[in-house]
Amino acid sequence: MNKLNVFNFITLNGFYKGPNEDISWHKEMVGEEENEHAEKNSNNPTPGILLFGRVTYQMMMAYWPTPMAQKNNPVIANGMNKAEKIVFSKTLKKADWNNTRIVNNNMIEEVKKLKETSGKDMTILGSGSIVTQLADAGLIDGYQFMMDPVVLGKGTPVFNGIHEALHLKLVNTKVHKSGVIVLNYESVKK
Repeated sequence: MNKLNVFNFITLNGFYKGPNEDISWHKEMVGEEENEHAEKNSNNPTPGILLFGRVTYQMMMAYWPTPMAQKNNPVIANGMNKAEKIVFSKTLKKADWNNTRIVNNNMIEEVKKLKETSGKDMTILGSGSIVTQLADAGLIDGYQFMMDPVVLGKGTPVFNGIHEALHLKLVNTKVHKSGVIVLNYESVKK
């Protein structure tokens, strides 16, 4: 069965975005090690499928296909642009970013089907409400958090509105010189 993983950057107090979708706090933390980490993940020889909610998709689409992204982060831009992408949205009607399709009904059933038949692992980028819904459904196999040494007064928690308890096993960590810590967890099925 194919795996479903999450990659999110978070603050020390568990927010993945600040008020008004603000992620500028993370951009300030990105240095050489963080870029190398992202390049390694985006340059996977067996690329998987990227999963997004509408808001994250639109934010990513506004940057990664641009000449600026190609100039600033060519390896990541190439990986993002080549990857197969699925957007879960009830309102989005058209996907302009190449290799993207929209799923607007029954996300849980679609992900179950993909885990059984796609032949590819999947990664959710950002998309907190998608993470929460799929975590509640017990479909997420692993979580990778890039925890920035930042605390926000307000924001949206990474597991905002979760109903079910999650049991996770820490698999490994990596501490960057910037103070960013990469945490890798596996889901423990109870």
